[in-house]
Amino acid sequence: MIEGPYFVLTVVGVLGTGLVAGAFCAFSTFVMRGLAALPPAQGVAAMQAINVTALMPAFMLVFLGPTVVCAVIAVVTFVLWPDEGTVELLVGSALYLFGCFGVTIAANVPRNNKLAGMDPGSQEAIAYWPTYVSEWSRWNHIRTVAASAGTISYVLALT
Repeated sequence: MIEGPYFVLTVVGVLGTGLVAGAFCAFSTFVMRGLAALPPAQGVAAMQAINVTALMPAFMLVFLGPTVVCAVIAVVTFVLWPDEGTVELLVGSALYLFGCFGVTIAANVPRNNKLAGMDPGSQEAIAYWPTYVSEWSRWNHIRTVAASAGTISYVLALT
């Protein structure tokens, strides 16, 4: 069984990845559906406001904190190569770092940036909104599953 500071680090990994999985699950299950139900100009404006708010320190800590913890867990696991939980720790780290953080940078952020440059009432924004909702949500589902699976993998490492 994992012990000492390594145990605490893994528990923090479970907490962090679980919190992010929950936030992304909320977007996948009802937030994006609620925004999509609004008239396009209102949906665009609301998502633009959400994206600005997401860059505030509170959410950045919740999102980037686990990214750092997962990277540290991966490095420590490679260095120490513990007798138990090695595979689970490396899989959990990879799931979060690539499936959550990586997908955010490669897929969701570019869509957010494109949407941010549009006037909510413009024809361009109104035409783009359904595509944005569909594509952004699809990638968010992947982030949700990756963060959730990373959480499960870390929990398995502790057992």
